[in-house]
Amino acid sequence: MTRILSLFTNEYDLARAVQRQDSKAQTRLYEKFASKMLAVCNRYVGDKMEAEDVMIEGFMKIFDKIDQFTFQGSFEGWVRRIMINEALMYVRSKKMIAVDLEYAIEEPNDSAFSTDLEAEDLMRLIDQLPEGYRMVFNLYAIEGYNHQEIGELLGISEGTSKSQLSRARTLLQSKLMKLEKSVI
Repeated sequence: MTRILSLFTNEYDLARAVQRQDSKAQTRLYEKFASKMLAVCNRYVGDKMEAEDVMIEGFMKIFDKIDQFTFQGSFEGWVRRIMINEALMYVRSKKMIAVDLEYAIEEPNDSAFSTDLEAEDLMRLIDQLPEGYRMVFNLYAIEGYNHQEIGELLGISEGTSKSQLSRARTLLQSKLMKLEKSVI
């Protein structure tokens, strides 16, 4: 196993080897990114078994489309974008995105809670958000997409993306405050 690892000294060497359809490189690519990409897929799909299926489909697409990687920017970023697109296509095909068109009552108050929260706790709270809120929150806050890009990815307007994010933040704040009160 260590021999395989040493063959690919950086992302670009690994990508070039995968482009040559080197089976060791394909194995290394999967080993290197599988756990991260499963977490990405799970954030959107919500069910671990379905997320695994989406991840496998994503890797198949990566192996199929590897010639489209232009060595501009991060290879991991390119892999992540494919996984996100696969997860969103899966969710869309299952019609799991429910866009709530009600307006948020109030904006989140960032100073209302402490910062002693563990990342795992926050991810669990994000997983509890309604599907549409969770999708937009993940794309915006975790993946770094802007509202125009989110709208294009999800087939919603930029304004809907903004309102979904606002409602997600408000709901998260409420959940955080409840969690903090239960700890005190």
